[in-house]
Amino acid sequence: MPVVDVHPDELRDLTGHEEKSDEEFKDDLFALGLEFEGETEDGAFQLEFGPDRLDRLSVEGVARSLRYQYGDARGVYVPKTNDPDFTFVVDEDVPDERPYVTGAVIRGVDLDDDALDSLIQLQEKLHATMGRKRAKGAIGIHDLTMLKGDALSEDSDGNSITYTGIDPEGDTFVPLDADAEMTPARVLEEHPTGQTYADLVSEYERYPAIYDELGLFSFPPVINGRRTEVTTDSRELLVELTGTDQWTIDRMCNIICYALDARGATIEAVEVEYPDGTYVRPDFEVETKHVSHDRIETMLGVDLEPREVVDLFERSGLDADADDGADAGDGSDTTEAGGENATDAESDDLVYEVSIPPYRVDVLHPLDLVDDVGRAYGFNELQPRYPNVGTVGGRHERSRLEDAARNSLVGLGFEDMLNFHMTSEEEVYDRMGIEAGSEVLGGGDTAEITGPYSEDYTILRTWALPSLMMVLENNTHRAYPQDLAEIGLVAERDDSVNTRVDERRHVAGVLARHDATFEDAKARLQSLCRDFGAELKTPATDHPSFIDGRAASVVVDGENVGVVGEIHPRVLVEHDLELPVAAFEFDLDALR
Repeated sequence: MPVVDVHPDELRDLTGHEEKSDEEFKDDLFALGLEFEGETEDGAFQLEFGPDRLDRLSVEGVARSLRYQYGDARGVYVPKTNDPDFTFVVDEDVPDERPYVTGAVIRGVDLDDDALDSLIQLQEKLHATMGRKRAKGAIGIHDLTMLKGDALSEDSDGNSITYTGIDPEGDTFVPLDADAEMTPARVLEEHPTGQTYADLVSEYERYPAIYDELGLFSFPPVINGRRTEVTTDSRELLVELTGTDQWTIDRMCNIICYALDARGATIEAVEVEYPDGTYVRPDFEVETKHVSHDRIETMLGVDLEPREVVDLFERSGLDADADDGADAGDGSDTTEAGGENATDAESDDLVYEVSIPPYRVDVLHPLDLVDDVGRAYGFNELQPRYPNVGTVGGRHERSRLEDAARNSLVGLGFEDMLNFHMTSEEEVYDRMGIEAGSEVLGGGDTAEITGPYSEDYTILRTWALPSLMMVLENNTHRAYPQDLAEIGLVAERDDSVNTRVDERRHVAGVLARHDATFEDAKARLQSLCRDFGAELKTPATDHPSFIDGRAASVVVDGENVGVVGEIHPRVLVEHDLELPVAAFEFDLDALR
């Protein structure tokens, strides 16, 4: 969780509530979901934030939320923007790995020491959270008066800067906290900030760079140039963001613009000129979602009048219109999470069309709107009550089955493992010698991760045995025998189920020792089935991960649920293992 320093004196100034004591602020902040973690030497609150409300990563955002909570502000606020005077020209030489840019011009900002510290802190926290340590989005803030327009663009009309790609040993500039001209490659080798973020661009053939007419002034996502350094004397700023995803950097830009608007600045739009079209930024479009009155009351457990709900939305910084039997239109009250597929707006209930301001990057689902209503109402005001059901809580049947099977495995001499459910296709298929989409255990279609942040975790595993083989691979320096077992999640694509992903629990075990055989694995498997009163049969089968003639199907109570055998030598070599390995894997539900 990010921790942000917020001084109570700044809160008093930005909220206009000079009468508030520190303790009152702490109580009010806690009601917003901000936990007090301590104080700095100068008396600033250290507040721990949930990962959702990134607009509160600065004192300006916190003060805005307090003003809504106090009733001093209501509804959606969108800053006015002046017409664009600057153009960001995106050159065709921009690295394919980082093709997107956005930004804004800020005029008339009053940056005292506190305001500048808050801006720097916001920049750093957005880098660490939404920007994924600058990998997904990086922010550069520059003194606009130190820039000169019309850079590298012969046909540009007005002021322009150019986002392009350059050779690592190309043009030089003086980076922040340096006194000498450096090439981008030298920055990565010698500058402390360059060394920290070198991994982000070091594999690029050409490095990202931003030019004005005077030359290179920004090397995103690594470091800005010293020429455009922002100080307390700066009154006009250029904000530029580059990244791998346009939506992400646009929302990061919105949060910064709102923070500076709270300081009395004027926002000026910029044109972003891509080869395929020109766009105006920042994007302050107000989005809408829908939620039913019934869902709000059901989730919160309170009876509310429609006018009360609208009031609570407005006190959350949102706007809401109530319509009896409205059509949601955008389907925003439909979800596949948790098996919910109904659309509230399709019912005859009262439905609210809720307008969401541009800085709210957290509102993805109608339940987020219910949370806002609950916080405005006051969670401490909710009265606990017993549910109108006659049941008593207890362990789920699946959980009891897992524990029983796990205890049996430990009793048979296995060491219990807990591995990651996410892995890569290489680990599941290639290194185990099987083909994707084949009929053998583990060969099913994978559930892929959209936009993975690491090439090591791109899918949900289709079977658990590759995870245990990786553990053996990483523990060749340990003493043998190594008998490992895991009961864990596996998943395959299946369009016949509600979520289009069939999730199951598998039992897997490996025996790594100099004399490991098929009979050893079968004997452990037989003992496990006997503990659950299940009948085991092991007819011969073929599986690419196992030695031909030393593999069998696991048939429990007449149903084929898995495989058992001796791991094939090519799989052992792939995992740098020098001892035989016998293994088994089957569906946990077979033991019910």
